[in-house]
Amino acid sequence: MLGREVLDVLRTEFAGNRKYYVNKRNACNSGSQIHSLSGERLPLIPENIVKSESLLPDKSTLSALLLYYARNGLLSKASEIWEQMLNSSFMPDAEVVSQLIFLYGGMGDFGMIAKILHQMQLKDSALLPGICNLAISCFGKSGQLDYMEIMIKWMVSMGYSVDSTTGNAYLLYYSTFGSLADAESAYGRLKKSRILIEEEAIRALSFAYVKENKFYALGRFVHDVGLGRKNVGNLLWNLLLLSYAANFKMKSLQREFVRMVEAGFRPDLSTFNIRLLAFSRMSLLWDLHLSLEHMKHEAVVPDLVTYGCVVDAYMDRKLGKNLKFALRKLNCNDCVSVLTDPLVFEAMEKGTFI
Repeated sequence: MLGREVLDVLRTEFAGNRKYYVNKRNACNSGSQIHSLSGERLPLIPENIVKSESLLPDKSTLSALLLYYARNGLLSKASEIWEQMLNSSFMPDAEVVSQLIFLYGGMGDFGMIAKILHQMQLKDSALLPGICNLAISCFGKSGQLDYMEIMIKWMVSMGYSVDSTTGNAYLLYYSTFGSLADAESAYGRLKKSRILIEEEAIRALSFAYVKENKFYALGRFVHDVGLGRKNVGNLLWNLLLLSYAANFKMKSLQREFVRMVEAGFRPDLSTFNIRLLAFSRMSLLWDLHLSLEHMKHEAVVPDLVTYGCVVDAYMDRKLGKNLKFALRKLNCNDCVSVLTDPLVFEAMEKGTFI
């Protein structure tokens, strides 16, 4: 009977691989208390499941049972539960259905996925976009880009459009798990669909460019996204400055910094440290000190990277005896941390910083 199966599975879910028994004799009115063999009290199993094997479980129990069977390869039982849910008054949650699709996708059973989507379209088509978006995210997070593509094609073929959240996630996953060419192709598709690329996706594709040492392409990308955008702060300008600083194109670095300020953007810690790193490596002490003065004027608090730039610049020039004077402009009594954008550190290893 289904009731006994539910009880067995719930015991397994609550208890892991240990053995438990139900203390029916001492059960309270609200449910039956499960104990381990050591006497440890465990969460309650609802009385309506324990009391009668013929009583049908509720929606949440069926959902848990469905995913339990699917995760453990008991597909015939999972299919039985799924059909029961469809033929009942219960409406499966989008999260549950997307997880089921993800599990079948991992097995390569796209026939079953197509069947599930068709059944949900008949059951409640309003849930389908959410189900598809969640399934796309599941495949993307696990790096299964081919399966993610299939889900997107199915979604579009059913007449649903890709929203901004899914479109940006699409670019994010290709930038993270795919090749740079794949990521650029995904960005091109996003542009054609007129979806605005958001900060997380911008960072992901920028990181992909930096990893491949493609700093010219990085600069071209941020220009294409639009340097005038204010909703991502200084990110785009900082990436542009980084694309020049990584290869020590100092004139371009200075020119774009001036343009940034003229465009109404206030330099932040990462902006200053990008420039300081380049000045330090090139031993441009005068420019370094001017930048520190500007930093102080803007009330930007230095971090460990700032101190490191000053120390490196003086030590490389064998001016260690003057280091105390140089650090006087910084508060050496402060407890400093690293607050610079992580993309800067990635670029330091890929450009000509080393």
